[in-house]
Amino acid sequence: MQQLWEQLLAPILDSVRYATLASYTWEQPRLLLLLPLVPLLFVGRWLLAQRRRSRLGVAFVRGQIPRDWSTLLRFLPDLVLALSLAFGLLALARPQRTDERVVQTGEGIDILLVLDVSGSMELQDLRPNRLEAAKRVAREFIDGRHGDRIGLVVFAGDAYSLAPLTTDYDLLRDNLQGLRLGMIPNDGTAIGTALGVATNRLRDSHSPTKVCILLSDGENTAGSLDPLTAAQLAHVYGLKLYTIGLGQDGIVPYGKDEAGQPRFVETRLDETTMRQLAQAGEGQFFRATDNAGLRQVFGRIDQYEKSEIKQTRYRNTRDYYRIYLFWCVGLWLVWLGLKNTFLTNALED
Repeated sequence: MQQLWEQLLAPILDSVRYATLASYTWEQPRLLLLLPLVPLLFVGRWLLAQRRRSRLGVAFVRGQIPRDWSTLLRFLPDLVLALSLAFGLLALARPQRTDERVVQTGEGIDILLVLDVSGSMELQDLRPNRLEAAKRVAREFIDGRHGDRIGLVVFAGDAYSLAPLTTDYDLLRDNLQGLRLGMIPNDGTAIGTALGVATNRLRDSHSPTKVCILLSDGENTAGSLDPLTAAQLAHVYGLKLYTIGLGQDGIVPYGKDEAGQPRFVETRLDETTMRQLAQAGEGQFFRATDNAGLRQVFGRIDQYEKSEIKQTRYRNTRDYYRIYLFWCVGLWLVWLGLKNTFLTNALED
């Protein structure tokens, strides 16, 4: 009995619930507009019958014929027929449910962001300062990548791998947000050491494309590894190196003094070395002297390094019209049976 309920009766009763009907998509939804016409057919039939029905002039004394609830049963055949027609329209409208599955094929690329967090990144020729501008644009760059593994290396006088290669972009955004000036006690600009850490992180990668993006605003002043040697070593392991020089040369603003007046310091980027590093890594050098320029640089790198991720969509459509056709035919047979009972007036039909 329980098996009969689960396999037959429960699905039949569930099919007439509003939540079930609302969950469908309809192949012929315009047919549903005909549902309100079903009761109108019986109203029209009743009006025509009232006009054409022959009347017998017999007078009755009021109160002699008692009313009984059983007289309402004469409307039962019409109700069953109306429901049969309604379920027929539901079946013709083709209720369906579609399951869509998306499968990604292809392989992303591995990208390592190498970001300078030395004291000179506090200079304010980029707004609000060089570090914050770099963090903001790097975050936008991460938002635009899909399916790529991205890692983060930070450096000043020393270099550290802050985030491994990952597709957990929320983790990367949190790590970027947490970058601050002075987080590495040993100040300076150890570009060679940073490239060494990046190479060590990417050398075991099996990705066909390995990209390193170096952002710095100064010249190599710390570390024991020569930057050009580090770039050549990175090239041996298949890394493509993009270098971005941040900031302007010359006198730039740097906070305020005790009196609240702007301070200025002189700064210079070793552009020659940055170009040599990019050339050794078969990449490109870019100069970003303001926020807009930095954003354009990341936009160009984003265009150059595209991962080939293909999406295949599988749609599985299942029809549910059969159960409503079952209702329609079943109620139709019930109506035919009721026509042969006392509930139907043969003279009217």
